[in-house]
Amino acid sequence: QVRLTESGGGLVQAGDSLRLSCAVLGGSITNYGMGWFRQAPEKEREFVASIDANGGTTEYVDSVKGRFTISRDNAKSTIWLQMDALRSEDTAIYYCARHDHYSSSPYSYGYRDWGQGTQVTVSS
Repeated sequence: QVRLTESGGGLVQAGDSLRLSCAVLGGSITNYGMGWFRQAPEKEREFVASIDANGGTTEYVDSVKGRFTISRDNAKSTIWLQMDALRSEDTAIYYCARHDHYSSSPYSYGYRDWGQGTQVTVSS
């Protein structure tokens, strides 16, 4: 059974950086796109970033472009989300997910496996 575990969240001030990690156990990520999503209080879950299986294609929601960077290491079955210049509106629970296919997408329905999430809180 595939299990995704996020880590690296925390409480930071606006302008700070955090690096989220997502370790995948019980399965490979080599042939799968991966993504990060987030859900703020009283809001729907939203797409943050995605990366295809070989890391050649990445996609970001407009609000994080230039501030967040998604990356992966297939040998380690791990992906990361480097978050710089954090803002209060980035406060949310962040989830990683494994896509059904080699490619990735900003749509949550394409992702079969999900982690439990890690809390990111940015104080202004």
